[in-house]
Amino acid sequence: MALQKSIFYCWREALAEGIGTFILVFAGTGAVMVNQISGGAVTHLGVSFVFGAVVAALIYTMGHLSGAHFNPAVTLGFWVSGYFPKYKILPYILAQCIGAFAGSTVLLIALGSVAKLGATLPLNGNWSQSFVLETILTFILMLVILGSGLDRRAHIGFAGLAIGLTVGMEATLMGPITGASMNPARSFGPALVAGIWQHHWVYWVAPILGAQLAVLVYRQLSQGFQDIK
Repeated sequence: MALQKSIFYCWREALAEGIGTFILVFAGTGAVMVNQISGGAVTHLGVSFVFGAVVAALIYTMGHLSGAHFNPAVTLGFWVSGYFPKYKILPYILAQCIGAFAGSTVLLIALGSVAKLGATLPLNGNWSQSFVLETILTFILMLVILGSGLDRRAHIGFAGLAIGLTVGMEATLMGPITGASMNPARSFGPALVAGIWQHHWVYWVAPILGAQLAVLVYRQLSQGFQDIK
């Protein structure tokens, strides 16, 4: 009943989150799949660019509708920071996961079972390495989100560019090692549709931990978030 009530009050925002996450997974993991189908025509750098570009585009498109989270770790980070209401958490995360699942399903139908549908896996099964790196990557991403998107002192209109560039940079840097997910929903969609669950927990725990650490740090930098108001 509580879930139904919370969805009723924020269904438009949740729908925007679902659509946005669908587009993110469709474009980003789609680029991974097309890169394999085309024999590397997209390239790793191209895949990284697609992820960064689609994130930037979605922030400018959906930011005024839902806040443009598209990421459970970001949603939880905003909640802990005090800038997101508790009753929206579950609808947002459910919408993000459903959107990711839908994106991977469409890709499976359209392109077939290639490139593991863009599933994120630790290189050589080294989950501890991926755990540390995913935590750091998400820490950096969340710090940029807070500084460019939440802090009112930041230059207006540049949040999407800053966040998109950060995603693209981190995907270029660590994509071959961890998949550079930084987003539990992005990892969940391909894992569910492809049935690839090895070390999947890493891509939930590490991003959430990294985002929470960024909130703690930015809280100190902004005097308990007082400076950003």
